[in-house]
Amino acid sequence: MRSVCAIVEGDGEVAAIPIVLRRLHERFGPADHVRVLPPIRVHKDRFLNREEEFRRHLLLAAAKCGEDGWVLVVLDADDSCPMALAADIRRRAEQVLPHRTVAVVIPNREFEAWFIAAAESLNGVRGFAWAPEDRVDAETPRNAKGWMKERMASRSYGATTDQPAFSAKFDLDQAAINSRSFRKMCAEWKKNFQIEEPGAVATAA
Repeated sequence: MRSVCAIVEGDGEVAAIPIVLRRLHERFGPADHVRVLPPIRVHKDRFLNREEEFRRHLLLAAAKCGEDGWVLVVLDADDSCPMALAADIRRRAEQVLPHRTVAVVIPNREFEAWFIAAAESLNGVRGFAWAPEDRVDAETPRNAKGWMKERMASRSYGATTDQPAFSAKFDLDQAAINSRSFRKMCAEWKKNFQIEEPGAVATAA
């Protein structure tokens, strides 16, 4: 049995990322049990800019998931280039954990981009309303939370409650087709569990 421990930046992601990972396990495998550990929440700026914090949280994640475990870093790109940010974090992380499996996935621009990518499948969930004219490049809106909020019946979107709920419902295929960063998430799962799967969800470009 292998374990995965994620490092995330928001309270919503603390609850949501394990749901996403369990759904990927159900979808792709492996057949063996995977222990999805509670994520470690960090302050993004301090994690990235203070070497002692970066090192401390990575070592904690590695200790939690064990020698054959997988450390997964999931942080919003915000205004950064997701590919460049991911490459830099991975390079630094491999220096801290040279003999461990580390993956970095950077939603562009926010975690909610994955929901926007599969917005059609969320129509009617928790008062969210989607129409064909709402179709948009999922990774374009700078304020992805605001995009979701504008389409909630209550005009309220709470990351700590809505992120987990939407994570349990969004269509994985739609998200993979419309979001490069979610394709990356799928690809990292399959890569790190050595899964070859010819199904519908595309791999990262």
